Amino acid sequence: MSQGRLDRERATLIVVDVQEAFRKAVPEFEEVARAIAILVRGVEAMGVPMLITEQYPKGLGATAPEVAEHLPDGVEPLEKTVFSAAEAEGFDLGARDQAIVCGVEAHVCVNQTALDLLASGAEVHVVEDAVASRFPDSKRIGLAKMERAGAVLTSVETALFELLGRAGTDEFKEVQKLILEYAPNPEAVASARGAR
Repeated sequence: MSQGRLDRERATLIVVDVQEAFRKAVPEFEEVARAIAILVRGVEAMGVPMLITEQYPKGLGATAPEVAEHLPDGVEPLEKTVFSAAEAEGFDLGARDQAIVCGVEAHVCVNQTALDLLASGAEVHVVEDAVASRFPDSKRIGLAKMERAGAVLTSVETALFELLGRAGTDEFKEVQKLILEYAPNPEAVASARGAR
């Protein structure tokens, strides 16, 4: 399948297992949780649906509060013991055929989720700056495997601006604020986009 640009009428955000037990085990957990919170807020502003999973929450804890506090009303985590979110009870993309995948860990649950979604015919975009593993090599291997299988690697900013498609709207202003909040150098981003 040709992997094209994200389309808000076709896309669903899939947030995989961003749970408290990983905070100490995953070195970049805070950065990834922050990136996922930006994605959640951005897609909500555009009316893009989302699904969120928790792997064995009794043992691994709930979704990290920096993500959970931004979940829209009615979005409840799907509990699972399978590694692939796509196999979790209640997981359903409905009529949508694009999945924006982020979460923990890149080489296990994120990888298996992406592979299952690809096998089902979905177009999969994995948000590289919004996935993590305990070890850098594991993240690298997970990303490489998903890309070889047909997933598109993307970033928080790329995904959100593809979904937006245009400047000058209220949604654009809201997402631009989120990107400025997320950017390591907000002044440079603001001046680069100031004319839009």
